[in-house]
Amino acid sequence: MLGRTLDAPAYLDRLRDELARVDAAAVERWADFVFDAWTRGSTLYVIGNGGSAAAASHLSVDLGKGTVATDNLRDESHRRLRVVSLTDNVPWITAVANDLDYQQVFVQQLMSAAVDGDALMAFSGSGNSPNVLAAVDWANRHGLRTFGLTGFDGGRLKQLQQDGVHVDLDDMGMVESVHVCLFHWVVDDVYARTQQTGRHG
Repeated sequence: MLGRTLDAPAYLDRLRDELARVDAAAVERWADFVFDAWTRGSTLYVIGNGGSAAAASHLSVDLGKGTVATDNLRDESHRRLRVVSLTDNVPWITAVANDLDYQQVFVQQLMSAAVDGDALMAFSGSGNSPNVLAAVDWANRHGLRTFGLTGFDGGRLKQLQQDGVHVDLDDMGMVESVHVCLFHWVVDDVYARTQQTGRHG
């Protein structure tokens, strides 16, 4: 997107058009994926690089806090969604990147914490980030459910993930914008369902 001259109304029109092209059924399955983690009491791990790392952190905050009504935040018996962004432990990430390889920064965290039945959500605009692919591959082989958020042609992640939402667009900034817009709907949908289903576990 750098260097382009696109005024704000045109950008907003384009974003609206790209959102309309996304498979709505896949977005609903994304919410199902998250709600299923809440129902099972499993841990949902979220990963990504760069802007996608920021999306992983942002979504983790919104899901962790946003699946509990504000009036119930102090209620210790209220069932919480266990969600962890693996992009946020900077000492761990830098130690693994320094001592092993950057490709290992997420999978090493999963090896230490994840168990059969947990879930992994992976953001990768290109779909080809080696550290994301390594984590999804490990997760698939160790009983985790996996869901990917991709752009461009989906890369290897689209083939490796068990399910996902694909933004068929060769523009990283717009792909990331669509991902963020969509995940706010996911948070709202999961919140509504947790309130209807029964809030205490």
